[in-house]
Amino acid sequence: MLAEFRSRRSTWNAAALRLLDDTYTFVATGPRRHEDWAHDVHAVLHRTVADPRGWVRLDWDRANPARRTVPAYPFGPLDPADLPAHLYPLETESAVTALAIMAEEWQAEPAPVRSRPDRDALLADARCLLDRYGPGAGYWTNATAAASDPAPDFLASGLQGTTSHRFHTSEYIAGLYIFEDLGVIAVNEEEVGVFWSFGAY
Repeated sequence: MLAEFRSRRSTWNAAALRLLDDTYTFVATGPRRHEDWAHDVHAVLHRTVADPRGWVRLDWDRANPARRTVPAYPFGPLDPADLPAHLYPLETESAVTALAIMAEEWQAEPAPVRSRPDRDALLADARCLLDRYGPGAGYWTNATAAASDPAPDFLASGLQGTTSHRFHTSEYIAGLYIFEDLGVIAVNEEEVGVFWSFGAY
């Protein structure tokens, strides 16, 4: 059992690093403690909970002094009650493609995922990350394309063709301005996973 857990952890951690470690992303999972999972997502954004399994977390800003001004930086100060108004449900395969395009850069991306030779490998890594939450998981996104369709084709649009409700802070801190973001939230009975990509300059 322990060997299987370690193998799953190693596989998941490797997929997260391959897919998202080279772009400005936030990847973290926290425990599900509330019927209203928005409270659990809020805790993940504020880094007040740890990954229940101790798996890898990608967080460029965990020790950023900007958090003294904006505690959830680079996220804005959203109240849990406000989260549902900015999120739309996603079908599983669309959640996979949304996660895969987070491997792209927001501006001047020379090779969108849809045209890369390793496209299928990127999609496999995205699917591996979401498989952690099981077949009964629900997915949500802040992408407005999902407002009228839970199965948008993120692969076709890429990051540059994706618009969304803003979750990022509007504060200009330490010479960095964040101008776009795309997120996917995974929810099951035990965990909430948060995957977010940011464009900044």
